[in-house]
Amino acid sequence: MILKKGVALKRDWYYRIKNNVMMFNKILIAEDFQDTNKGIVNALQSRLEIENIQEELYCDKAFNRFKLAYDGGIPFKLLITDLTFKESHVERRLTSGMELIAAVRAVDESIKVIVNSMIDNPAEINRLFKDLKINGYVCKGRNSLNELVYAIQEVYQNRTYVSPQLNLNTASSVFEMDRYDLIILKDLANGYTKREISARLKQQQISPNSESTIDKKVSKLFDEFGAKNTHHLIAKLIKQGKL
Repeated sequence: MILKKGVALKRDWYYRIKNNVMMFNKILIAEDFQDTNKGIVNALQSRLEIENIQEELYCDKAFNRFKLAYDGGIPFKLLITDLTFKESHVERRLTSGMELIAAVRAVDESIKVIVNSMIDNPAEINRLFKDLKINGYVCKGRNSLNELVYAIQEVYQNRTYVSPQLNLNTASSVFEMDRYDLIILKDLANGYTKREISARLKQQQISPNSESTIDKKVSKLFDEFGAKNTHHLIAKLIKQGKL
């Protein structure tokens, strides 16, 4: 795992880019803020000289564009996606970057994936590498465009990239629940069904919020805590002081 800092990082990625003409020839970007999309596209075109960069504001549209290219025999080589996408008037099937990555991976296991997100929780990021097999993680911030350019270079060379300010080794090997887990568990404890929880998450503009995602999350919690059912899980977590 390559973790470089400050001036050394900038100098190294500039040197590699300047002297390496080989690069991804087709990139898809999924990001729900158009200004962020444009900034990424401009940076990649100017620094990496990549001409075929396509962008979408919604996960469903990004997946449809990906699938059309894949079926046409000219697949995207790299997907860059955020994790959270705000609610809008457009009806959505895929509501988060995690769901988009899973859908894309189900079709093309060879595509490289870089997540570009504000989330900095080591436990959550580790799960992305473990469960979704992402290739790089850039934490949005003041230097994130530079980091993203460098991450693309590293991933192209079949190396893993993580923003240098993140220390994934601080994540406990013991399963850690995040805010999303706690929201679902508290609603379950209050008697809401998975369908009702899905509706509540949508109202709060929290993604992912589909029933299938909630069901998978609850099943994983069952496995992690050795629970037989929802009541058993809630009782165990209360006893352990986690809820």
